[in-house]
Amino acid sequence: MCGIAGFVSTKRPEVIEPTVRRMMVALARRGPDSEGFEAWPGVGFGHRRLSILDLSPAGHQPMLSDDRKTGVVFNGCIYNFLELRAELEQRGHRFRSHCDTEVLATGYLHWGIDELVVRLRGMFAFAIWDETRRTLFLVRDRLGVKPLVYYARDGEMAFASTVGALGAGGFRGPVDPAAILQFLEYGNVAGDQCIFEQLSKLPPATILEWRDGVAGQRTYWTLPRWDETDASPITFDAAVEEAESLIVESTRLRLISDVPIAALLSGGVDSTLVCWALSRLNANLTAFTVGTPGDPSDESGQARQTAQKLGIPHEVVELPANRPEFSEMEDAYSEPFASMSAQAMLRVSRAVKRRATVLLTGDGGDDVFLGYSFLHNAWLAQETARKLPSALVPPLRIAAACLPSAGPLRRLRRYLEYSTSGLAAYAHAHDGLPYFEKYGILGERLQSLSLPQRNLPPSFDSARRLLSDVLTHQYRNHFLGEFMPKVDGATMYYSIESRSPFLDQKLWEFAARLPPRLRFHNGVLKAVLREIVRRRVDPAIASRPKQGFTVPVERWLAERWTGALDHLTRPTELERQGWVRKGSLERPIQDARARRWVPTQLWFLLILEHWLARQSAA
Repeated sequence: MCGIAGFVSTKRPEVIEPTVRRMMVALARRGPDSEGFEAWPGVGFGHRRLSILDLSPAGHQPMLSDDRKTGVVFNGCIYNFLELRAELEQRGHRFRSHCDTEVLATGYLHWGIDELVVRLRGMFAFAIWDETRRTLFLVRDRLGVKPLVYYARDGEMAFASTVGALGAGGFRGPVDPAAILQFLEYGNVAGDQCIFEQLSKLPPATILEWRDGVAGQRTYWTLPRWDETDASPITFDAAVEEAESLIVESTRLRLISDVPIAALLSGGVDSTLVCWALSRLNANLTAFTVGTPGDPSDESGQARQTAQKLGIPHEVVELPANRPEFSEMEDAYSEPFASMSAQAMLRVSRAVKRRATVLLTGDGGDDVFLGYSFLHNAWLAQETARKLPSALVPPLRIAAACLPSAGPLRRLRRYLEYSTSGLAAYAHAHDGLPYFEKYGILGERLQSLSLPQRNLPPSFDSARRLLSDVLTHQYRNHFLGEFMPKVDGATMYYSIESRSPFLDQKLWEFAARLPPRLRFHNGVLKAVLREIVRRRVDPAIASRPKQGFTVPVERWLAERWTGALDHLTRPTELERQGWVRKGSLERPIQDARARRWVPTQLWFLLILEHWLARQSAA
């Protein structure tokens, strides 16, 4: 796990090395063990190393071919690198190191970029410079676990692991109003968008090829879909057995390391399964849990019971009652980032670093095995839509509009909207921007803008495929925008490599092919995973309701962090820069304090205010 950076410019060759070295400084926490820089005419690659495999100097990066015509900088881990290395050795190649980076360098020379990438099993973001072809390749893993950001303008190309590193290199443009609007909707900047204009995030499963100032992208993998025409799909029991086998295999692969490993354990199903697989594999490690003593959200007691059941060492890391450390979040994420569990992830990463450099997590199980209630609701609405005659859609839409949007009939209204209007209804149901519109908060720089998902037309076709549409929406806006950056940002801030067995391409390919009715077997969320826990660990743990790894920000801002909102009661950067209308925050803050419940939208504004103030001071 590392930080990578590079710059290609034939117009300004004299600034390449100092520019890349500034980016390397910004990446220091991602790679504290060593640094390296290599150059070709008009090209510079930089690397900060966090040593995980082959701790010797043989694993130093940038890694070059024998003739120095090809160079690689790499962030991540290739879990099947030993298998690929053996294949390359059979073809006559010899290796100097015992790390996965050399497999990338040698594999590129032997197979070429496209044939290499499809063979990789792991999480990765890497760059390859081919001096013979004067070509740069940027590659990101299938699920977008590892970040990669780039700048391509005026015949120049720069890349880095983080937005902050590119900014340190001088490549950021002005703040993008469309990105601010997206942040106010979701609390993150998702997809391929960045908070700064002129920067982009490389999409998952993508190869970017740059030559002579021209960049092109191609997708090398897509997630398979379930086949609804299959008359003889896999049985539930067979799916449980196969998923169990894949989870154990995926966990075993993620134990490859030359440094100590720890695990994250909540009270839920996914991390329980990871820790169960670790105990089955006789892994010697400690499990860590974030505790919120005295709060209803606290899962430490349940996690402690699970650890005792599995017989693994366990440690609880308690969140302090003091205000959140905004400067730490700004350093860790470099873009405004309002995930409510980011504070907890940072705190547990700080504690883990004393004991381990690799952390196994349970991230990803909910997204492909269908562990969220809103996915179940989307599936039920989809199945209703498929049975509805088209002629009934207009009157049902009218009926839905006549129902109240609050109170006991709210759920019926939503169900009718989902079943007749599809993703448009689902996107409109999200209470992000409507809150700001209700209080007239948006400033002049945002009032004329809109988000594409807020302008989707009602579609009965979308209603009939709603689960698929919602999964795509969730993947772009929450999985890529919140879940992956949260873990990567927090762990790398404390120089830890995070690995999740559930973020394995083979496991995702298997689960994605399972029919939804099987993944929702007997109406149970992620029924396949719960059944493994019921059989292998404890039926009581398997039946626990989903709680999620989070911090109750809405309540804590009104109770523990009472002074935090004071930042929004004074003259703000939000107002000064025109993002928020002057004087518009007084009433929503008063309402929140009176209710002793602070809406997430005020948390978003608080995060954005601190981020803007820091940018202005830089």
